[in-house]
Amino acid sequence: MSPLPSSTGSVQIQQFYDKGLAHASYAIRSGRQVAIIDPARDPQQYYDFADEHDATIIAIIETHPHADFVSSHLEIAQETGATIYVSKLVKAGYPHQSFDDGQRISLGTVELHAINTPGHSPDSISILLIDDLGQTRAVFTGDTLFVGDVGRPDLRESDIVGGHSREALAAQLYQSTRLKLMTLPATTKVYPAHGPGSLCGKTTSTDLDSTIGKEIKTNYALQPMSEEEFIQVLLEDQPFMPKYFGHDVVLNKQGALPFEDSIRAVPRLQPDATLTPGVVVIDTRPAAEFRKGHVPGAINLMDGGKFETWLGSIVGPTEPFYLIADSQIAVDTVIRKAAKIGYEGNIKGALLTPRELPATSPAVEVEHVRHQPHDFTIVDIRNYAEAKQPVFENALVIPLPELRERAHEIPTDKPVLIHCAGGYRSAAGSSIVQAALPAEVPVYDLGEAIATFQPQSAHA
Repeated sequence: MSPLPSSTGSVQIQQFYDKGLAHASYAIRSGRQVAIIDPARDPQQYYDFADEHDATIIAIIETHPHADFVSSHLEIAQETGATIYVSKLVKAGYPHQSFDDGQRISLGTVELHAINTPGHSPDSISILLIDDLGQTRAVFTGDTLFVGDVGRPDLRESDIVGGHSREALAAQLYQSTRLKLMTLPATTKVYPAHGPGSLCGKTTSTDLDSTIGKEIKTNYALQPMSEEEFIQVLLEDQPFMPKYFGHDVVLNKQGALPFEDSIRAVPRLQPDATLTPGVVVIDTRPAAEFRKGHVPGAINLMDGGKFETWLGSIVGPTEPFYLIADSQIAVDTVIRKAAKIGYEGNIKGALLTPRELPATSPAVEVEHVRHQPHDFTIVDIRNYAEAKQPVFENALVIPLPELRERAHEIPTDKPVLIHCAGGYRSAAGSSIVQAALPAEVPVYDLGEAIATFQPQSAHA
């Protein structure tokens, strides 16, 4: 939960922030009634908030079917009897009431008004908080408007999520920002669904809320420009799209199973259990422990701040996998993180570190790399935008989300060296490449030592 509750007259707004997914959800309380906006997969925090204030959750509002996390809207509705509100354009597969231009919800002494703001998705809405004097006090913008950015318009191009072109959605976003959001009073508080690091935008600020006036002054996407200029600026240098995004849009349109029930359904295996050959093994231990010994072919995806995103970028949404961790608490943690993106049903088994770990990974000699980099085939697994500033000359750029499919492109006439920007991704990348290449080819992980190397452009 964010430490940042705010009060607007007779209403309380509580932001709940999940740093791992850079996701912000909200509880709005007026008197003893609560509305929840864009809830995370685990609904317990919203129940706790309502209980703390002796209030009742009467509404759950989805600004759009989210791509980057699974929402608990259906579970909360089933648990509390609250109504789910969403745009009719979603064509939601769960019980709901449409919430579009001109429609409103009474919440205590205030009202919540819907405005259609397509662009990030064709079915996006924003929610206006209107006080008891009829003044617009806040807008909950979902993925339409962030602090310092707007939502990316390229997540709905696949046929399974509607086949909407990025250019057409970007044009809609231009109209939504200019005609709907930028016309609101300058003092209107802006509460977005995402913060820094979200893959639903590209330059999101570290601030988690703002005002319409501040965004008009400082947000690059709200500066004076033609629709054509806006489309061009918006579409350049968007981040990669994880494999799970389309899957989560479809899942959120139908509504997910209850969170704790889904967690309990994950099979727990004994450490000496026989693992099915060919099923991906995700080893979440620290890289140093993994290098000492691991299951052959395992991927070392360390439990860290962005575990969910990288799991859903490396493993496909219909692909089964095993999870390994070094304590029961750690096992439970990574299962819950997998469930946040709807992957708990893919877990074929979760287990503590097996006793027999026959495979090892070689340690890199950093000074050898520093003085003789040409002795290695160097693979840069950063994203393309990052790799525009190369650290090594002639490095082969294969971003981590593409590595499992493209590892065969790596030459095997020299030892292979994997690097990223800070060491987290290279642990996963080196384990993927080690499993893919012939056993006689050494694969090294430069790890955190990359911080001691300067980008080539710095020498220019």
